Amino acid sequence: MNIIDRRLNPKGKSLANRQRFLRRAREQIRKAVREASSGRSITDIDGGEGISIPMDDLREPSFRRAAEGGIRDYVVPGNKEFITGDTIAKPPKQSGGAGGSDGSPDGGGDDAFHFVLSRDEFLDLFLEDLELPDMDKKNLQKSEQMAFSRAGLSVTGSPSNLNLVRTMRNSLSRRIALKRPKPAEMAELQAAIAELEENGDNPELLSELRLELEAQLTKSRLVPYIDPVDVRYNRFQATPKPISQAVMFCLMDVSGSMTEHMKDLAKRFYMLLYLFLNRRYAHVDIVFIRHTHQAKEVDEQTFFYSTETGGTVVSTALVEMTRIVKARYSPHDWNIYAAQASDGDNTNSDNATAIGLLTTAILPVCQYFAYIEVGAEYKDWLGRETDLWRTYKSVAAPNMAMRKVRNRAQIFPVFRELFSREKSHAQA
Repeated sequence: MNIIDRRLNPKGKSLANRQRFLRRAREQIRKAVREASSGRSITDIDGGEGISIPMDDLREPSFRRAAEGGIRDYVVPGNKEFITGDTIAKPPKQSGGAGGSDGSPDGGGDDAFHFVLSRDEFLDLFLEDLELPDMDKKNLQKSEQMAFSRAGLSVTGSPSNLNLVRTMRNSLSRRIALKRPKPAEMAELQAAIAELEENGDNPELLSELRLELEAQLTKSRLVPYIDPVDVRYNRFQATPKPISQAVMFCLMDVSGSMTEHMKDLAKRFYMLLYLFLNRRYAHVDIVFIRHTHQAKEVDEQTFFYSTETGGTVVSTALVEMTRIVKARYSPHDWNIYAAQASDGDNTNSDNATAIGLLTTAILPVCQYFAYIEVGAEYKDWLGRETDLWRTYKSVAAPNMAMRKVRNRAQIFPVFRELFSREKSHAQA
């Protein structure tokens, strides 16, 4: 079955030209997307975006008249006041509206070029250089994605899959087996017949050559140069593609010490992380764990929108994560990642327990552990480090990263820094 898409482009738009433009101005567009993303809401991150880039970056080479040289004469109809070389003065400004306004003393310029990116284009540009670091191939037997690979030849198929070499080889074999006359042989016969007809001698030989030529022409028509039985098409079959399994644990402190501003920052970070994982990876499980003085696994709706509050015991979230890992996600089969968001407060007696769990149970099985500390929008005037920050800072582990976020504008840069492709390659 051949499917030909004959749908027209939308009015005034060309998909091919749009994609060509995006490829050409990719660096400028990528920079504009980074700047635009820092000022928009996380809930709107999966939408489109209006982008502006300088006009200078869009200029194309073109032929122009030389600035000097040559003779150029202009004829201006209706001119009775000026001759060549005169300067036309600007009309004076009048109160009635006639005349132009004062211009800029800095000279002329060009407006920025503004256009709108679609949802998919915006997300592709925003997430294209992000990935989960140190992804290892584990448990490759459980794969659902299929990849197409060559699987021999077929007598039927799409014209785009035509195997020209095999088709011509089959055609040559058939013509040799059926002894199809060659064009050169028929040309020689025609030349010999023409010579005999011109000389007028040996009529018997002339008759034999004519009969032989007629037989060859008949056989040439009966045995075509290419027959449908010669045609072969490349055949492709779907084969399972190995997929690495991964799980991301999202741990969030929702205790009473977390203000609404801090919870909003943590939720925005996790919403961005959730969008990134769902778009880039089809086989990544996401486990949501909320904790106060108690921790429990919750669903996505509860994780982002529940209003539960209480005391702060960080080790309960680490214990819950360890339990889930042992129950469902064996480190031999899964790539395990974790991201924890907290305001840095913790019960003093729990710090030793938390650091023990982190160093002995969490980090040894994690490919990457990211700790995000959210704080008040204003800067701490003492520059004091929180208890949890000091506790985690004492851990020198290559698979652990710590960052601070104080306001919404810092979420995107911190997120990109934690999951940038360059960082992933540097750790590998």
